[in-house]
Amino acid sequence: MARKEFVVGEVQRMMETIDTVRNVAIVAHVDHGKTTLTDSLIARAGLISKELAGEQRWTDFDPQEQARGITIKSADVSLGFNFEGKDHLINLIDTPGHVDFGFHVVRAMRAVDGICLVVDAVEGVMPQTETNLRQALKERAKPVLFINKIDRLINELKLDSAGMQARFVKIITQVNKIISANAPPEKKDDWLISVNKGNVAFGTAFNKWAVSIKSMKKFNITFPEIYQRCVDGDHKSLVERSPLDEVLLEIIISHLPSPKVAQTYRIPVLWRHGDLTTEAGKSMLACDPNGKVIGVCFGVVYDEHAGEVAVIRFFSGTAEKGQQLYISSKKMYAKVQSVGIFMGPDRVTAEKVMAGNIGAVVGLKDVYVGETISLEPIEPFEQIKHYSEPVITKSIEVKEQKDLPKLIEALRSISKEDPTIKVQLAETGEHLISGNGELHLEIIEYKIVNEKKVPIITSPPIVVYREALLAKSPVVEGKSPNKHNKLKVTVEPLEPEVIQAIQDGVVKEGRPKGREVWEKFIELGMDREEAKSIYDIHNGSVFIDCTKGIQYLNEVEELMIQGFEEALDQGPMAKEKMSGIKVKLVDATLHEDNIHRGPAQMIPTIKRAIYAAMLTAGVTLLEPKQKVLINTLQDYAGNVITLTNGRRGQLVDMQQEGENTAITTVLPVAEMFGFANELRGATQGRAIWYQEYAGYQPMPKELVAKVVRQIRERKGEKPDPPTAAFFME
Repeated sequence: MARKEFVVGEVQRMMETIDTVRNVAIVAHVDHGKTTLTDSLIARAGLISKELAGEQRWTDFDPQEQARGITIKSADVSLGFNFEGKDHLINLIDTPGHVDFGFHVVRAMRAVDGICLVVDAVEGVMPQTETNLRQALKERAKPVLFINKIDRLINELKLDSAGMQARFVKIITQVNKIISANAPPEKKDDWLISVNKGNVAFGTAFNKWAVSIKSMKKFNITFPEIYQRCVDGDHKSLVERSPLDEVLLEIIISHLPSPKVAQTYRIPVLWRHGDLTTEAGKSMLACDPNGKVIGVCFGVVYDEHAGEVAVIRFFSGTAEKGQQLYISSKKMYAKVQSVGIFMGPDRVTAEKVMAGNIGAVVGLKDVYVGETISLEPIEPFEQIKHYSEPVITKSIEVKEQKDLPKLIEALRSISKEDPTIKVQLAETGEHLISGNGELHLEIIEYKIVNEKKVPIITSPPIVVYREALLAKSPVVEGKSPNKHNKLKVTVEPLEPEVIQAIQDGVVKEGRPKGREVWEKFIELGMDREEAKSIYDIHNGSVFIDCTKGIQYLNEVEELMIQGFEEALDQGPMAKEKMSGIKVKLVDATLHEDNIHRGPAQMIPTIKRAIYAAMLTAGVTLLEPKQKVLINTLQDYAGNVITLTNGRRGQLVDMQQEGENTAITTVLPVAEMFGFANELRGATQGRAIWYQEYAGYQPMPKELVAKVVRQIRERKGEKPDPPTAAFFME
C-alpha cells in the first residue's frame, strides 16, 4: 500500500478519537521559520526523510513559493503520530507570513483551536507576529510559543548565555502583552506564556533541535550545555539529545485543546447569533460526530478535474459522499460527490470526515470562504473578517479577444479562492483587479497566465482611494428626472464607535434584522429613534428613514436603498467608494401614480440628493497607508529618515540596540512604488523592511484637488468634479 493511502487510513481511524485530535496553525512573521519548522513534523509522520526536513519546505509546494522562498497560501496536512504510546491526529495548517497574504492566516484561524506562534530570536515580535496573534485570539485559538533561530543570537549578536536568556524573557513579555490585551478574560491566565508552564520551546528549526522545560528535564540537558554546543556548532548531538519533532509534539499535545474542549468556548463566539439550546447548538458544543453535519468553509481550492473543492472545518456530524448539504448564502442544497483530506499538495479521498476535523468536500458549487455548510438550514456563522483591504488596482485585458471568456472565468474562480481580491468586470474588456499590495497582484497575474493559461496585458498599479465626508450638511432636496418626486436628505459623519462595530462584524451589513441590531446601535451611542429607523447598512454607512406618515414611501423603499448603495459605491467627487456616512431621509413628496416613481425616477433622485448634500458639507479623499518597520545599521538611520520624509512618511518610533536601529514609519501606499530600490541605495543594501496595512487616513488638503483630477481623467470623466448645484438642478 502506498505511503499516503496508508496515512489516510490511519488518519481516518484517528479522527474517531476526538480527544486525541488537535487542529493547529503554524503562524509567524515572514521568514521566521514556519515552513522549516513544519518539515520536522512532516518527517516525523513519514512523508519526507528526516535528512531533508528543514530544507525541503514540503508545504511550499506551489512553484511561485519555491521560486520566491516564501509561503503564499496556507497548506493543510493531516498527520498521524504515536506519542508516548498513544495515537494522535494533528490537522496542521502552515500559513503565510507576508502581509500581502495575511487573509490566508485570517481564514485559517476559523479552522483551528490552537496556534504555534513562531518568533525569530533576533528579530523578536514583528508587525505580522502581533497581527496574526491578535487574529488567533479573536477567533479563540489558544497559543503556544516557539522561539526559533536561537543560534543567530550567538553567531550574529555574540550574546552570552545570560544575554540569550534576557532576549527570551523580552520576547515572552511582548507576546504576553498581546495575549493579555486580546485573550478572552476567563482564559487569560491559562493562555499566558511561561517557560515554567512548559508552553514555550526554544531551538533552531533548520538544525532540527529544540528544548522546553519538560524536555530539558526529560533528556537531562542544561542551558549552559546547549549554549556551548551552539558555540561549537555541534547541532548533531543536540538533535540526538532533544529532537525538534519530539519537543514540538509535546507542547502541541499537552498545551493545545482538543476540538471537544475548544468548541465549548469557541462556538458561542463564532456562532454568536445562533441559539445554543437548539439541537444544532448542543451538537456543536459537544463536538458530536453523530449530530447533524455543520461546518464552515475556510478555503476554496480549484482542481482542474474536480472543479471547486471546499475546505471545511466540521463542528458537528460526519460528512460522507452522497449527502445533500445546505449552502447557507445560496439557500440551496448540493450533493457531496466526494470527501477527503489534504496532504499538502495532494487531496486524498476518504470515506468520511468527522466533527472536530478538517476535510475537503467536492460538489458544493459556488461556495465561498466563510460559508456556513449544514445538513439542514441553520443560523449562519459570523463572517470571517479580513483586517486588510485592497489598496492597489491594475487594469487587465486579454491579448486576444477570443480569450475574453476564459479571462472572466479565471477571474471568477480566483476571486472565490481569494476573497480579498476585488474584481470589476467592464464592458470595454478592460477589467480591474484590486489587491493588498504589488506582490499580491503579481501572484494573481502569474496564476492567470501560467495556471489558467490566459495571455494578458496589465497596466501599472493604481492606488485605491476613498471619499469621506468633512461635516454635517443642511437639508438638501433632490428631484426626479420627471420632476414629480422630491426627496429631502441630510448627511453627516457616522459615529466612530458604530463604524468600528460594522468593520469588526459586530453588526452585519445589509437590511437590519431583529431588535438586537438597533439595540446594539443605541448601546454604541446612536439616537434611539434613528437606530430603530435604519433602512440599510452598506460600506460602513447607514441609511435612516426619519420621515413620518409619508404616503407611498414603503413602495419605493427598495429603490431608495439601491440608490443609496450605488451612491456609496461611487462618491460624487472622484467616483471612489465612500464609507462612514449617515444618510437621513427627512421628507419626501411622491407622485400618487406608481408609474411615475419607478426605478428610472427614484434611484437617480436619492443619488442626486445624497451627492448634493455631501458636496455641500464638503468631501475629501482618504488614502491607504502602510506601517513600515525598517531595520538597519545606525550609520544609515539618517538616510532612511530622509528617504521616508521625502515620501510623506510619519515617524512613529525609533529604537536603537547596539549598532542596529529599528525605524517605524507610516507611509502612503502611493509613495511606496520604487521604495525598495531607493531603500537599498540609501543603506547600501544593509536594511531589512516589513510592512503592514495601516488603514485609510485623510490626504493632505493641498494634494486633494490634483489627485481628484488624475482619478477623474483616468476614469474618462471631466477633470473638474461636479458642484452641489449640478445635482440639484
